Amino acid sequence: MTTDPEKQDVLLFAQKIFDSQPFSSLLGAVLVDASPTTARISVTNRPELQQQHGFLHGGVVSYLADNSLTFAGGLALGGDALTSEFKINYVKPAVGDVVVAEAEAIATTRRQAVCRCDVFGCADGEKSLIAVAQGTIVSARKR
Repeated sequence: MTTDPEKQDVLLFAQKIFDSQPFSSLLGAVLVDASPTTARISVTNRPELQQQHGFLHGGVVSYLADNSLTFAGGLALGGDALTSEFKINYVKPAVGDVVVAEAEAIATTRRQAVCRCDVFGCADGEKSLIAVAQGTIVSARKR
């Protein structure tokens, strides 16, 4: 657990939002970490989330990228946010015991954040890149 009070406040805020997402709960996703400009979300690779070749389904990988991008961008924007657009490149099949998306806001204005994300398959203490994504996140707060 972090000792930085600002990061702890951000993490608690992010966890409250994350816990209110029914789809994240359905997938068994976990908000691993968050800061004012980053988010890390994971899913345990299990048979009901795999496609016919035994790889984690691309839709689950896409969910991880999208949600981590939106969290990183939303936190950088200071609150409620939505994905305006995102793109994903699948580098190789999603394998590993756990798949983790690590996103960061790289450019932020008052209304939007451009974010990037790497998705890794993790097994036996090793991380292997499986996808790369980039997206634009917009503030959902009313002006």
